[in-house]
Amino acid sequence: MTIGYVNPAETLDQQGITGLDTVYYNLLEPALIQEALQRNEGILGQGGALLVTTGKHTGRSPNDKFVVRTPLVEDTIWWENNSPMDPKAFDQLHSDMLEHMKGGEYFVQDLYGGADPAHRLDVRLVTELAWHGLFIRHMLRRPDMEELARFVPEYTIINCPSFQADPKRHGCRSETVIALNFDRKLILIGGTAYAGENKKSVFTLLNYILPGKDVMAMHCSANHAIGKPEETAVFFGLSGTGKTTLSADPGRVLIGDDEHGWSDTGIFNFEGGCYAKTINLNPEAEPEIYATTSKFGTVIENMVHDPHSFALDFTDDSLTANMRCAYPLHYISNASEKALGGHPKNIIMLTCDAFGVLPPIARLTPAQAMYHFLSGFTSKVAGTERGVTEPEPTFSTCFGAPFMPRRPEAYGNLLRDKIAHHDATCWLVNTGWTGGAYGTGSRMPIRATRALLTAALDGSLQDATFRRDPNFGFDVPVSVDGVADLLLDPRRTWDRPDSYDRQAGRLVQMFVDNFAQYIPYIDDDVKAAAIS
Repeated sequence: MTIGYVNPAETLDQQGITGLDTVYYNLLEPALIQEALQRNEGILGQGGALLVTTGKHTGRSPNDKFVVRTPLVEDTIWWENNSPMDPKAFDQLHSDMLEHMKGGEYFVQDLYGGADPAHRLDVRLVTELAWHGLFIRHMLRRPDMEELARFVPEYTIINCPSFQADPKRHGCRSETVIALNFDRKLILIGGTAYAGENKKSVFTLLNYILPGKDVMAMHCSANHAIGKPEETAVFFGLSGTGKTTLSADPGRVLIGDDEHGWSDTGIFNFEGGCYAKTINLNPEAEPEIYATTSKFGTVIENMVHDPHSFALDFTDDSLTANMRCAYPLHYISNASEKALGGHPKNIIMLTCDAFGVLPPIARLTPAQAMYHFLSGFTSKVAGTERGVTEPEPTFSTCFGAPFMPRRPEAYGNLLRDKIAHHDATCWLVNTGWTGGAYGTGSRMPIRATRALLTAALDGSLQDATFRRDPNFGFDVPVSVDGVADLLLDPRRTWDRPDSYDRQAGRLVQMFVDNFAQYIPYIDDDVKAAAIS
């Protein structure tokens, strides 16, 4: 039996997915919420938000992600970063998963990955959880009725949280598996209810496909000046660096908060929504994101709440520190309807330096930008993970190594070429610690960060006087209106400058040690920009 808002041109039966009891095609948000509630997948929270938990997996399972090794992709996949799966093992996994699905009820959502029609990907998600259908409707772009009626998926994702993989039988590591087969244009996900695997699988697809078309795929947020899409900025950054917060500037138009492409015509969002962390979400600092947590249809993932009022507790991380909300982009008042922008005028690379070494902002040359892009630095702080007692460096190349199927240089060279061609200015922004490392110093004031970003984006920062940083070689402004001069020189914020020097030396060496892996693959100008 099929139930649908719009039945597509190609059904699951035509794809060889047969023997199911009921298939729900392209249900809209109210129907998906109703189905989720009837199945006890979640509860209705304040404002009509859907409150769900994801079981033992409260984040992605990167060690359980595989790429099927076939001749088509053999020479283009970064195998040191992507675990291979034998095609025969994948075929067995696929066969066993289809058998597992027989007699079950499944939800299908047909969506677009990419706001630019010239580069979008037609994606079908098949899942046993109604709330996963709601989640992915927020995350991807939603076709209209006419587009749905003729929709034929290019790639299909089958997600069965109740399916348990067998490592010996399926060539994987555990009962959890995420397997990408570029030949068969198929992704299989089993053994996890964490919805982020759906979103990041599409991102991984686009990260492989688009560079082959000379389109840069980026783990970044983006916005542009009001009424001036040609004044676009992109914000690279790992989780916790402020990528979502800083791009949601009420004085600018939000293009998107996480995943974008850069084509010959400019920037386009891959997604139709946002997936924001909610731990310690502040209604004063982030009022619009906070407001989405009590709006109809927002998916609230792994948040503790009052059992009577269903009020959310934004400080209780007993389920996970990775608690999140997923909502459509139009829930942000200044969001772009088309999710398109011009070529970036400014490129911001965000880092949260818990060592207290980096300045709050620095200007980068194109070669330095590639160096920091390939480095992808941020840091963990004590208390965020068991066993972490002092700041630890995190280097995630291209600010998103888990989602990069190609070698880092493929993305780095493409970014450098586009920066040069479009004369973009690059900045490194530290949202981490000042006046000492974590535990001694204090977090960089967000007002100062916003003031520095405003000066960078409106062009006034270019007229500042700069000094050359002795540790990293980039240019640091000496004085900026609205920001204390002391803050711009991190060495002066420490009680003991000699302690700062030792800490800076440690961090420089961490960069050097990490970057050694890229030296054989990069050009001489980037080698010259590298710290030595």
